[in-house]
Amino acid sequence: MSAVRPAATLLAVLLGATWLGGCSSADEDPEPAAPAAERSEVVRVPEDAPTLGEALESVAEDGLVLVGPGTYPEQVLVEVPGVTIRGTDRNAVVITGEGRRTSGIVVIADGVTVENLTVTSTTLYGVLFTGVHEGRDVLTPGQDGYESFDPERFPPLERFRIDHVTATNNGLYGIYAFNTRHGMIVDSWASGSADSGIYVGQCRECDTVVAGNVTARNAVGFENANASDSLSIVGNRFSDNRVGMTLTSNYQEAFVPQRGNLVAGNVITDNSEARSPTQADGGWGIGIGVGGGQDNRLVRNLVAGNPRAGVLLDSVEDVPSTGNTLEGNAFRGNGVDLANTSDALAPATGNCVADAAGLSLLPLDLLDRCGAGDQPAATGADLPGGQAPAGMSFLEVPLPGELPSLDATDDVPVPLPATIIHPDLGTITVPPASLLADVGRG
Repeated sequence: MSAVRPAATLLAVLLGATWLGGCSSADEDPEPAAPAAERSEVVRVPEDAPTLGEALESVAEDGLVLVGPGTYPEQVLVEVPGVTIRGTDRNAVVITGEGRRTSGIVVIADGVTVENLTVTSTTLYGVLFTGVHEGRDVLTPGQDGYESFDPERFPPLERFRIDHVTATNNGLYGIYAFNTRHGMIVDSWASGSADSGIYVGQCRECDTVVAGNVTARNAVGFENANASDSLSIVGNRFSDNRVGMTLTSNYQEAFVPQRGNLVAGNVITDNSEARSPTQADGGWGIGIGVGGGQDNRLVRNLVAGNPRAGVLLDSVEDVPSTGNTLEGNAFRGNGVDLANTSDALAPATGNCVADAAGLSLLPLDLLDRCGAGDQPAATGADLPGGQAPAGMSFLEVPLPGELPSLDATDDVPVPLPATIIHPDLGTITVPPASLLADVGRG
């Protein structure tokens, strides 16, 4: 049984309104164009505009939409470059899909920040940042794959920030960054996602940092599909999911294979949570699943209490897991610490551990040929830990308790930077099991 599932069925989501222009005969004088409405640097909801959607129609580029406490049954499309959407209270500003709208906040403009609010109960995405859209229509690849993807037609969304966002009980993804670069997902919470709590996909030279987040009670806590080269996943807690995190190559998106992530200083523990949606491929009890991932560095993480495997290497179709290195990680109480279940058609090669002393392996000779040749593999049936428990509806997954909120002001922030400062690996140590353990626990 693989911990890394094929992508969920991908959908095209129509978010844009249909705009019908007026028409006139050749004999009629056209109506003079109405003057463009002046946009405001700061728009307050509900004082200046009753909804987020209406606020975005009147806010200036690089401006601020400041959202007061309340429940907002909206699906919000953000196409104003540089705007910040800021809740005044993370726990009291709630955007809800009511279990029937596809999305909460969808961003298609560069330089946008979403911070200090909650997005819940959508059927697909809580918060989505994406560079794949035609006008206001947000698209995802079709089921036949993504071989025809044209990077010139769909340039990546540049510069984004997701900060102190709570994403709960969303049908597929809590926080989703797709075809994006130069971004940060920090100090956020995701739970109750039937696919993954936080997802970063389809980017080269991603220049993205995922840090200080907590995911719990998701099918997968954090997922990467084809996001490569400069993605740092540092200082997070991916615990009490079915699968803690995955690094995956996926032909349903562009830029196969996935490669070159830094995964450091994270707590990835106890991923066997029954109060979560069922994972699509049945994955359960896995800390880190590497499915066709290549040249990733797993450094000084705490990987513990995962009943099937702490780290599982696997192949995806014809894409092998190769060149991944483990350095200075702490493994405790996993069913097996490191396992390989790759298919013989795409065998694992070159996956090495800097110090394997005391590490439990499946097969036992897994690391005998880490420097050259195909590495031996077991099967999913050989993994300990038993079968996955039955899941529950994403709408029924228990909510977190009170979460830390920013001290929100009406100050308009400076524009986001063109590049991201990544954490200094030299300062990162194996974290204690208590890292972020009290966040969202009531």
